Amino acid sequence: MNLAQLFLVGFDSCSLDDSHWLTAALQRNPPSGVILFDRNVDGSIQNFSSSAGLKELTAQLRGLAAAPLLIAVDQEGGKVRRLKERDGFPAFPTAEELGKCGPERCAASAAAMAALLAEHGINLNLAPVADLNLNPASPIIARYGRSFSSDPACAADCCRAFIEAHRQHGVACCLKHFPGHGSAKGDTHLGFVDITADWQEVELEPYRLLICDGLADAVMTAHVVHRGLEPEGLPASLSPAVTALLRQRLGFSGLLITDDLQMKAVTDHYGYKEAVRRAVLAGADLLIVGNNLSRRPESLGEGMAAVQELLDQGLIAEERIKTSLARIAALHDNIKGEQTW
Repeated sequence: MNLAQLFLVGFDSCSLDDSHWLTAALQRNPPSGVILFDRNVDGSIQNFSSSAGLKELTAQLRGLAAAPLLIAVDQEGGKVRRLKERDGFPAFPTAEELGKCGPERCAASAAAMAALLAEHGINLNLAPVADLNLNPASPIIARYGRSFSSDPACAADCCRAFIEAHRQHGVACCLKHFPGHGSAKGDTHLGFVDITADWQEVELEPYRLLICDGLADAVMTAHVVHRGLEPEGLPASLSPAVTALLRQRLGFSGLLITDDLQMKAVTDHYGYKEAVRRAVLAGADLLIVGNNLSRRPESLGEGMAAVQELLDQGLIAEERIKTSLARIAALHDNIKGEQTW
């Protein structure tokens, strides 16, 4: 049982040589996947700065990996995209712009986006955003036009078009940010965000609709805190209660992914080991460690050790980990076309 499979990791470098920590990991204990960034937060190049460079890197990653590999990016459109015009990639509208035009326009834009991702060896888009545009002053959702609509049916229709277009090109998607970030007043990249007084029940509706339609390839939990849903005040990504809401009430049985565990909403309150432990105990299947906000090449090994400790201490059952690994494997099969989405 390869515990590295529970992680989606970022890394520095536009290519991998024998001395790179990820080269050894991909060959011996490969993580489920990698998450790519064009630039670091300081503006330096992290993984690619051209179409040719990105194609070369993804081909190298696949060639090195001893197991099927998820190669992920955040490519929502608008401001939130890793494949940018400055590096020779086409521009894409924001979700807000597409939401005003309707699902047909969204489908056309998403098809072009998915074709671009597939051409460059990317098989997981950490999009679309299913958050509702409920707070016009939101610093991280409304500010960047990341929500399709304040209306749940419209948002779900656009997410549906987005996902279906990606599936046609063999690219999986991930709905985010559960249980809803659109009403929040803060940005979890920067610190603690409490949505208890702002969150609305309607924010669950796009997820419910898409799950019922079998269109939720994966769902990402946010680092927001809702004390009504989570009495202990844990971020949703580390909360068994929020996971139960998604699994039991909304009936989601697919892949549950955390937002980046290096975001300050987590790191300001928990050490890395504790965050990994809590995320796994909360029921997360795949943990993102971006190594973009913070560079920690040792994070994969430390994360595996933290999960092994849970197993050794009898705090989590081996079958529970195997269930997560099976969900990851099922997503790989869908991407390869070996199962029906």
